[in-house]
Amino acid sequence: MTYLAKPRIHHPALPANALGYTRRDYEGAISTLCAGCGHDSISAAIIQACWELDIEPHRVAKLSGIGCSSKTPDYFLGASHGFNTVHGRMPSVLTGANLANRDLLYLGVSGDGDSASIGLGQFAHSMRRGVRMAYIVENNGVYGLTKGQFSATADPGSKSKKGVVNTDSSIDLVAMALQLGATYVGRGFSGNKAQLVPLIKGAISHGGAAFIDVISPCVAFNNHPGSTKSYDYVREHNESVSRIDFITGREEITAEVAPGEVVDVRQHDGTLLRLRALHPDYDPTSRHAAMSYMQEHQARGEVVTGLLYVDPLATDLHTALNTSAIALNALEAAQLCPGAQALDKLNASLR
Repeated sequence: MTYLAKPRIHHPALPANALGYTRRDYEGAISTLCAGCGHDSISAAIIQACWELDIEPHRVAKLSGIGCSSKTPDYFLGASHGFNTVHGRMPSVLTGANLANRDLLYLGVSGDGDSASIGLGQFAHSMRRGVRMAYIVENNGVYGLTKGQFSATADPGSKSKKGVVNTDSSIDLVAMALQLGATYVGRGFSGNKAQLVPLIKGAISHGGAAFIDVISPCVAFNNHPGSTKSYDYVREHNESVSRIDFITGREEITAEVAPGEVVDVRQHDGTLLRLRALHPDYDPTSRHAAMSYMQEHQARGEVVTGLLYVDPLATDLHTALNTSAIALNALEAAQLCPGAQALDKLNASLR
């Protein structure tokens, strides 16, 4: 499929946004990932979010590292700026690009292997420094490119496709983002686009470091009984702090859920979808409450999704460093080299 190009013809009836763009204008190349991969659903959610936000594609810079997840920027926003870095180094390259050109919208795409292992330090510093970006981790708990070994986010007790039990403690990137100072933190599920799209829209529009951990099942190596990152497991253990819509092509399934109540809804295939309505007392502006809430429900075996924390008055690295309001790549030579007098003044201030 890699040699096939998408046709450039647009159906005249396709809906357009305020810029006159259709969703096709936000797409990229044809995906080469496995059929049913959760990463493709995340790409579709990013496309939908950017289309709904009326973003000009050339205003977006998308960066990634190494892994199945880091291939996905080729599958969306084909007219945007893009850079595929080395393994685990996406945050530092994005930080440099952001400091040089603050006028772009930065989208960092990574995976659990890329961010929770070799890139853990890079992830930590981008969060604590408040780099303005939408940092999306496509989390499947395995190394898909190297045939399904456990990643650092695999839960203790979960089983590999071969039946091996993981005995290591897991790294919770959401908890780390909260502790490190990220000002927009959420968790989503690739199988719940209705919740994921607004989460991504909020992250792109946020004024500081925004982080979203998206559980994205690997259909080749981590979508079996015993996995805690499979489609069935997440659907059965989803504890949502956001409204969930359930859409099916068969006879409609309905359920009434009181605020704060959990209801198991049997689906057409016999599996259960566990729904919890938004708690009326849940406060997404409290960092401490978000951490306690997440850990409390994690102990019950529930996967918390939705917008967990947001600081509506967030600032970014440019504010902390008091950088120029004009992007560095747009400054003139006279501004970049103000002369010997300015240099003498600077040196004198350091004595």
